[in-house]
Amino acid sequence: MNLQYKGINVFYTDNGKGNTIVLLHGFLENASMWDPFIPKLAKKNRVICVDLLGHGKTECLGYIHTMELMAEVVQVVLKHLKIRRSTFIGHSMGGYVALAFAEKNPDALKGLCLMNSTASADTIEKKKNRDRAITAVKQNHKMFIRMAISNLFRPKNRSIFSVEIKQLKNEALKTPLQGIVAALEGMKIREDREALLHFTPFKKMMIISKKDPVLDYNALISQTKNTDVEVVRFPDGHMSHIENKSEFLDTIVHFVENI
Repeated sequence: MNLQYKGINVFYTDNGKGNTIVLLHGFLENASMWDPFIPKLAKKNRVICVDLLGHGKTECLGYIHTMELMAEVVQVVLKHLKIRRSTFIGHSMGGYVALAFAEKNPDALKGLCLMNSTASADTIEKKKNRDRAITAVKQNHKMFIRMAISNLFRPKNRSIFSVEIKQLKNEALKTPLQGIVAALEGMKIREDREALLHFTPFKKMMIISKKDPVLDYNALISQTKNTDVEVVRFPDGHMSHIENKSEFLDTIVHFVENI
């Protein structure tokens, strides 16, 4: 379904009835990443998936898509659907957007699951890597996408999931150049939101992968110290919904049912 916001088209899907779950995809992904999980989740819940700015069928809105701006678009969708409270599950960049949403609207959340994501801001080194990525995207965005997708998987899984990786690349190639750059710029300047892991009343979970090529396992574990965040550890890479598909579904079903 589509709605208009600030002159652009925003795409979302809406399935099932019950307590609302909002699913937010990562960088170079779109709402279709959740398709395998919707049938199970929508049996007892209302499941909303949103294409974030510059991804999928949602258009771009300027040259920098901050996490706050992306969260604003999610808020517009939920307001349009008259949804007051929901549980958010965000993959990678989707987790950053969920945190930005939670900071502004803490009472609107029943639960928050960060899946292969972090509450920390980018380090200086990570910011430099974002700038390198932006340069690479502008030179050849198709080559950048092909490399970036493969690098999200644990090395030994790149051949095991070759069919899935090919599908991911085909979906990612639909992402416009402006959308890719705007998201990289937005992630680079995002704020540190570790305080939300300590001082928010809603239920929290982090899904952390031991061989995640993108995020440091030990740094993520240290974020959860002295918090009430439930930690779920998977053995593989950044793409838990593919590399640990059945365990991931069981985990989020359990998380949602116990809110």
